[in-house]
Amino acid sequence: MQLNNNVTEFILLGLTQDPFWKKIVFVIFLRLYLGTLLGNLLIIITVKTSQALKNPMFFFLFYLSLSDTCLSTSIAPRMIVDALLKKTTISFSECMIQVFSSHVFGCLEIFILILTAVDRYVAICKPLHYMTIISQWVCVVLMAVAWVGSCVHSLVQIFLTLSLPFCGPNVINHYFCDLQPLLKQACSDTYVVNLLLVSNSGAICAVSYVMLIFSYVIFLHSLRNHSAEVIKKALSTCVSHIIVVILFFGPCIFMYTCPATTFSMDKMIAVFYTVGTPLLNPVIYTLRNTEVKSAMRKLWSKKLIADDKR
Repeated sequence: MQLNNNVTEFILLGLTQDPFWKKIVFVIFLRLYLGTLLGNLLIIITVKTSQALKNPMFFFLFYLSLSDTCLSTSIAPRMIVDALLKKTTISFSECMIQVFSSHVFGCLEIFILILTAVDRYVAICKPLHYMTIISQWVCVVLMAVAWVGSCVHSLVQIFLTLSLPFCGPNVINHYFCDLQPLLKQACSDTYVVNLLLVSNSGAICAVSYVMLIFSYVIFLHSLRNHSAEVIKKALSTCVSHIIVVILFFGPCIFMYTCPATTFSMDKMIAVFYTVGTPLLNPVIYTLRNTEVKSAMRKLWSKKLIADDKR
């Protein structure tokens, strides 16, 4: 595709331009990013190496952790490094790569959250048919569809963005390259493109959010005839999952369904789904799970025994 622009790089203003607050941003987000990496990589290694975690639920949670790691890595490292620099620039190509990667893994996370909700519904409401309905082959096919859908979604975003001319200015009032800030830099009418982008990203976020909340309502309603212990366990799981869904989808829906106008809170809202959710997911979805904690203890015990033998 012929790039119709005269801009070779963009200037990212980041979360703040104040030197003192930039240092605070560096310290806070470095810790958050390291915590995200530690939590998600611990889950990835545990699920991959433990024979006790081979059921479909952990298959999806493995990819959720992988998606969280990639989503955070596509944004946080540059943001952290930029906090130490006086002038932060990103090339046009790197900007497009960041848009593509953040939307691939953000969209993939949405699809995986839907798959985990379906998995939990079948596991509790159809326990006798669980392994038949959610077989290994079905898991692989569903995950392949999620990957393909995420890539198609991101390619559409990129092609729509590249169809716009960029001839200056090149200052982006954000801490990473995203669609709405980029639309403000185009030197042509972006109404139609913005409408297409909103119908793409906004529709995926809004429809997925409604589907997830509706599935949890059906799930909880189906438990009315179960024992008090099962209901208590299901409520504990659902409430924590719904918290993650709201924290992730709330900001996404706001960002991708509103018009391309300036909101002073845009950057802070984006922090929730680009940095906050990848950090919370391991704790809420996996590290609270007794099977995962048991597998981690066994894995750590084996490592200690191996180190002692040396």
